[in-house]
Amino acid sequence: MKICLPVVKKNGFESEVNAHFGSAPYFAIYDSEGNTLVFVKNGDSEHEHGMCQPTKLLKNQKINAVVCGGMGARAIQILNDMGIDAYQIDNITVKEAVSSLNKKSLRKMSPENACAHHNCR
Repeated sequence: MKICLPVVKKNGFESEVNAHFGSAPYFAIYDSEGNTLVFVKNGDSEHEHGMCQPTKLLKNQKINAVVCGGMGARAIQILNDMGIDAYQIDNITVKEAVSSLNKKSLRKMSPENACAHHNCR
């Protein structure tokens, strides 16, 4: 399973997961098969609300899930259409997020419970 986690800084498994999907400077891509973690720069992190398209960057990564603090309805719908589930967490590290996802203790996001702005919670 491959999990995408938007992060503020590249700090390995101790990287803090970003509060919002599209505005994260980096995406940590965790692959459970090899227990590997790679970082991809989000070249679209500076944008007007609703104008970013980080899903394009992830399209070829073969991601199964995205875990972050929140994201907009359009991003959730695009991810879902790509076969990718989105899960919500609050102020947690990559290591803790992966553990929580494996325990199935994260709340699945849907367009109905999506963020309406960058500072959502």
